[in-house]
Amino acid sequence: MHRSKPPKRPADPHAAREAARYDRPIPSREFILEFLREAGVPRSAEQIARALNVTDVEGREAMERRLAAMERDGQVMRNRRGGYGLVSKMDLFKGRVTAHPDGYGFLTPEAGGGDLFLPAAEMRSLLHGDRALVRITGRDRRGRNEAALVEVLERANTTVVGRYHSPHGGVGYVVPDNRRIHQDILIPAGQDGGARDGQVVIALITAQPTPHHQPIGQVVEVLGEHGAPGMEIDIAVRSHGLPHTWPPEVVEEAGALPDEVRAEDRRGRLDLRRVPLVTIDGEDARDFDDAVYCERLGDGFRLLVAIADVAHYVRPESALDEEARRRGTSVYFPDHVIPMLPEALSNGLCSLNPAVDRLCLVCELFFDAHGARRRHRFHAAVMHSHARLTYTEVAAMLVDQDPALRRRHAALLPHLENLHALYRALRRQRERRGAIDFDSTETRIVFNPERKIERIVPVARNDAHMLIEECMIAANVAAAEYLLERSMPALYRVHAPPPAEKLEDLREFLSGLGLALRHRETPAAKDYAALLASIRGRPDAELIQTVLLRSLQLAVYSPENIGHFGLALPAYAHFTSPIRRYPDLLVHRAIHHCLKGGKAEHYRYDLAAMRTLGEECSMTERRADEATRDAVTWLKCDYMRDKVGETYNGIISGVTGFGLFVTLRDIHVEGLVHITALPNDYYHWDAIHHRLRGERTGRQYRLGDALTVRVMRVDLDERKIDFEAVDTRPPPAHVEKSGSSARKPAHQHKGRESHRPNHKSGRKSRRGPRGKRR
Repeated sequence: MHRSKPPKRPADPHAAREAARYDRPIPSREFILEFLREAGVPRSAEQIARALNVTDVEGREAMERRLAAMERDGQVMRNRRGGYGLVSKMDLFKGRVTAHPDGYGFLTPEAGGGDLFLPAAEMRSLLHGDRALVRITGRDRRGRNEAALVEVLERANTTVVGRYHSPHGGVGYVVPDNRRIHQDILIPAGQDGGARDGQVVIALITAQPTPHHQPIGQVVEVLGEHGAPGMEIDIAVRSHGLPHTWPPEVVEEAGALPDEVRAEDRRGRLDLRRVPLVTIDGEDARDFDDAVYCERLGDGFRLLVAIADVAHYVRPESALDEEARRRGTSVYFPDHVIPMLPEALSNGLCSLNPAVDRLCLVCELFFDAHGARRRHRFHAAVMHSHARLTYTEVAAMLVDQDPALRRRHAALLPHLENLHALYRALRRQRERRGAIDFDSTETRIVFNPERKIERIVPVARNDAHMLIEECMIAANVAAAEYLLERSMPALYRVHAPPPAEKLEDLREFLSGLGLALRHRETPAAKDYAALLASIRGRPDAELIQTVLLRSLQLAVYSPENIGHFGLALPAYAHFTSPIRRYPDLLVHRAIHHCLKGGKAEHYRYDLAAMRTLGEECSMTERRADEATRDAVTWLKCDYMRDKVGETYNGIISGVTGFGLFVTLRDIHVEGLVHITALPNDYYHWDAIHHRLRGERTGRQYRLGDALTVRVMRVDLDERKIDFEAVDTRPPPAHVEKSGSSARKPAHQHKGRESHRPNHKSGRKSRRGPRGKRR
């Protein structure tokens, strides 16, 4: 009797890809995961190797290294018996940790879904940004999913910047500048690097935190005295781990590139050098990503959006590419930029500077007279910018009809007027589809020669700003559709609809004002836009707009296209800024692959790789925003230090259970009016209606209300400004009796823990040594 042989396992579908990457290929990650799914139980490294026909010693060693990497990435987990199992089968969740200054934290699962709450006891082994594997253990008293740490997959912090303290000499500690790093770093005696008490230092973490001890480190660099000019950027850069120095191999690669476009680089490209493309940017711009040209075509328009062809010079897996991926984005501090690419590319070879040849990727779009897009196509091209124009100049020519500027740019004027006409048509299309437009004030910091703030001024947007914005949106939409039509793995800029719980709060808030969204259950962007249009002129319009804005989610990068809620678009991708954003560079690579006749299945990136890249790019964007916000907050606190005792008019920009955040009208600085600094009363917080209401007087403070305040205290260490209300308004004539004045919310405010992370309830002091709170 013969035993039947087990069925032959099908070949690894990714074998060709592995063979192209490695001299001695082994089974792909996907093939290993498929085997474990079929096995139904954990298998040892030896069992996996034998089943997948990996028999030689080198192959088995490579297999073990791959399994270890898969374990680090949270794809598999090794149990106590040495068996590798699927994380997805073990009811485990992997994701990034977001720590709160008060000691607890959250894990955002990579597979999606709501955040998981991590109590302070679990956070003893974790720091902000760590990547971890957790298990749900139940629900806390607020109904949140509570999790316990299973394993730390990746440490996010190897160094920490902060102030060194050693009040008695010997053992010291570093208080991290990043408030989300909730544990101080213990510095053993002799490891202080010569730092003096109170100086800003960088500490290398030599032992990560565990349940039994706080992180331990040594001072490796003394940055200087707290408050020195420019220190706020040094601190922000290092606190948030922003890459800011170029590795030698990147410098070498950039130095090997030519200064100008070579003849062989132009070969096979569409020649647009005679087309009068122009760049339109701010006065202080130094890198020029995009150039535009528009002409009339029958009763419609032909628009060219030419974007710097960074992908031609920054090749996958090169040193330049690896560094650009690590940075993710250029970071714009006041008066200082940390670029994603070296200056030789960002301001030179890739920048669409005037009067020089440049390689570009062009989106050619055709519109009818009403601004509806008929078709689009892409070209690899070479161009020659005919002018470097500014928003101010273009608005002066097109809106103000400035005669001197119109004479100076007479040759360009016809196509600029075509751009303006197309912009008006595109703007009407935007309004028809219901894209959300919030009125917001952007500001610019003006420094004095000592690099201290001289003034903070609002930045006005004109028609030229909006003209370029509409052209870029049109090109981004075309790029997304082009890649979707070809089923290319790519990153889309996605903006999910508001979550159900925020919509519930929003509906309750609006109903109290006699308002409602048109489609109450599943509102679209046009419902938001219609409501914003209907409240113009109302005294509470600013309040309503702010609440609407806070009901929305953040936009992120993802290979799964779910559309862009805020722009009311079914597909959107970032294509127009590859000099300063890595997602745009990835979109360019995908388009180049298609232009060369490549198919999706032969593209170097698959869906899994894009998913990882999307998470990375979203993270680097958040990191840059947080670093910039920290630096600006520090500068504003420094600006307010000599203004204690002065009185200002402001707007209530946030309402919490512990007080009011107020933004000063003229100087755009925000501070806190603690609840104890309000006129004497018992105040109740109504989270749904965004107000504090006095029990005895009936006096109420709502989001968006005007309020006069006095500056009481400025804490540069904590980046906090304390105000006191100078409320000259009389209390309401009729005051309800105690207990019926203001309905207390049945639950806490939902959403982010705090929309102003630099302030904490109760004004607690910072931590003392050994990670404990004073």
